Amino acid sequence: MNRADLARAIYDVSHLTGTFTLRSGVVSNQYFDKYRFESRPDLLRTIAEAMAPAVPEGTEMLAGLELGGVPLATMLSQVTGIPTLFVRKEAKTYGTCQLAEGADIDGRRLTVVEDVVTSGGQVVISCGDLRARGAIVEHALCVIDRESGGPEALADIGVELRPLFTMTELTA
Repeated sequence: MNRADLARAIYDVSHLTGTFTLRSGVVSNQYFDKYRFESRPDLLRTIAEAMAPAVPEGTEMLAGLELGGVPLATMLSQVTGIPTLFVRKEAKTYGTCQLAEGADIDGRRLTVVEDVVTSGGQVVISCGDLRARGAIVEHALCVIDRESGGPEALADIGVELRPLFTMTELTA
């Protein structure tokens, strides 16, 4: 599937109109319901194949953020052969008490994987949490950048965001 067809498929499957409060607190009249493209195995695989070239060289593990980044990172792992971690919003308080499940992260070069980035708030928090546990985090990937300050917020902490599409591209 070419880039324009993929953009159209994502838009057709996931674009909703109405009144939506985003994680950032901003109210929007359009919303991309990422679970609608993440729950479609054919589309999820095509998205992962399109994202694969954006994975930085030297990435040791893909860090899928809870919840939407997990299926993307898993499929991207299938496409690239790079192991995946599952990153919680906060560490468990029982069992292994891990923030990142799947492997030890201390000293490892991770690329964070998220579905949709608006202000970048959760990605910034998660990058900080991973770094506090010894991970090297310099890059993040997402399917959709809503162009609402996410890349700038991540750049402020030394993380480059590599979106597959911007909101402008999807709504064009």
